[in-house]
Amino acid sequence: MASARIGLETCFSPELLVGKKWNAGNKVGRVSFRCSSTIRPERCSLWSSAVRRIGSITSPCWLAGKNVNFWGRKGQWARRAAEARSVEVGDTRGSGVPAAKKIVSKIYPEPNKVVLEALGRVCTGPLQTKPLNEEGAFLVLETILNSVKGELPEDDYPVSAAQMGAFFGAMTLRSNSFPAPTQWSEGEKKAMNELWPSLLQHLPEDVLFLADPEGTIFGEVNSKGPRFQGRGPAEMRLVGALREVLMGGHLGFEEVLGLLKDILPLKRYDPANDAVSHALVAAFFIVQRMNKETDRELKAYCMAFDEELGPPPIANVKSLTHYGEPYDGNTRFFRNTLFVAAVRASYGECCLLHGIDSMPPKLGVTEEQMLKHLGAATNLMPKQAVKLLEDERVGFAYLSQREARPSLYSLIDLRKHIRKRPTIATTEKVQHYIRATGREAMMAGFYHEGYEDPLLMLIRRRSVDAGIVIKGEEGALSLTTKTRSPDAVVKGRPVNWCTGFRPAKGALIAENDDGLSRETFSAEINAVDYGFEPTPTPRIDRSVEKNVELGMAALRGETGPAYDRIVLNAAIADHLLGCEGASDPLVAIERAKEAIDSGAALNHLLYYIERSNRLV
Repeated sequence: MASARIGLETCFSPELLVGKKWNAGNKVGRVSFRCSSTIRPERCSLWSSAVRRIGSITSPCWLAGKNVNFWGRKGQWARRAAEARSVEVGDTRGSGVPAAKKIVSKIYPEPNKVVLEALGRVCTGPLQTKPLNEEGAFLVLETILNSVKGELPEDDYPVSAAQMGAFFGAMTLRSNSFPAPTQWSEGEKKAMNELWPSLLQHLPEDVLFLADPEGTIFGEVNSKGPRFQGRGPAEMRLVGALREVLMGGHLGFEEVLGLLKDILPLKRYDPANDAVSHALVAAFFIVQRMNKETDRELKAYCMAFDEELGPPPIANVKSLTHYGEPYDGNTRFFRNTLFVAAVRASYGECCLLHGIDSMPPKLGVTEEQMLKHLGAATNLMPKQAVKLLEDERVGFAYLSQREARPSLYSLIDLRKHIRKRPTIATTEKVQHYIRATGREAMMAGFYHEGYEDPLLMLIRRRSVDAGIVIKGEEGALSLTTKTRSPDAVVKGRPVNWCTGFRPAKGALIAENDDGLSRETFSAEINAVDYGFEPTPTPRIDRSVEKNVELGMAALRGETGPAYDRIVLNAAIADHLLGCEGASDPLVAIERAKEAIDSGAALNHLLYYIERSNRLV
């Protein structure tokens, strides 16, 4: 049966819906959407606000024979339908599933909680994965089956194609290449063996491919994976790559680069447009991370979309530092980078911040949220950001991934559904959105052991003059003045540990790929050594308002833990990056204090708010 789409996404105006129906036939009856004729044009803004929350619906059997008054939102169905942007019916894509039970390969407004919790356990590395017990394994697989068959309770969100792809891709990789302790548990084996016949009958063929791509898990006779080729050139290339990575293999630079350009920006599934299955995309991104990427793979992810908007614009400034904070923000502790940027900009060290409003998995406080709270514009294009960097009254800028890298931003909903951080979560911190005529430096935060050297490698590939990788609080760039308890268990590198390079001045010289000589360093920063009193880290507990309140009070000269952290982070960045006038860290600290106490740093931030709004 051919696929039919009910195009609600094209009907965002009430006038288009008055008295009209959208019908799609299938085996269980007619589907129709009817809008009340009482909609008034002046309520368009309310309508537009409502439809922005729209996602998709899992199967036509939910829709059969129902008339929906979208404006009235009456009853249980109206609540569900308000979340739907479009519905596909028919076209089972060779899965053997009746047309009424076909899963739509799209991302939903909210992920299924049962599967999301399981992904947090099984989509991690060879040493970190926590296999499911028997009860948990049966629960997850039965939830997936019920979702595909349209039999979940009404209050449960469906299991999206992305969730299924990530789950079965992770399970396959674990079975094929993980060490014994993190391979399938006995409970997982029992659940998979008992439920495999039902999964084989009901799952779409792209998901069945991910569950057993070579027929090595359940036997070739009982698997469809070995015969699956993909639909369309882009998907066929992705399937070929997945056959390699699901066995624990790796890909070359050019192969990853080509795949990323095939996949992104992520589109809704439509075979006619050579779009790729979201299940395959999700599996590819999460399995590459579980597999621990090679340097070649990381370089491809990092540089794939460098010129998506054309060559990066050039800022005519003597110094520019790129701040690579984790995009998913802080959930517990004060995030100081925005205020540090205002301090450093006030004495000529220009700073470029980048990120996004809200990013999974933490969905924490970000620079974009703080700037919005302060009233600044957060939708600047790179060329507009250059004007702020070149303005001596501002000297810093913020770019959102939404505007600067739309292809990467297109993954935000899929990332919400796969729970764990994909490879892009590492490489998006090392983007080179703007270049400078003067010296350039990059900083990137990390938390998980083993990513400090790859991040530093990527920074070097950017051909900047200096770079630092920092393990700050929550994996951010925030160095703390808190002292470590003698009883604390340190996992990997300790908080306040830094490593990096800067223009060569002495003994330890390293030749980089670009032929430039640099001095390397590694250090654990102890704030007491620089004259700071140990203080507990201010908590924000996901509150943007609290974070802004702490930062603005510090920039107004109110001393305390937030003030100390801003000063420490500004001065240590100046010192470690080899900035002018900061060879002595104590002198750099006094300079940062003066920038705050004089009001210069606060003025730069306030002028940024005013000027950014005039640019858009």
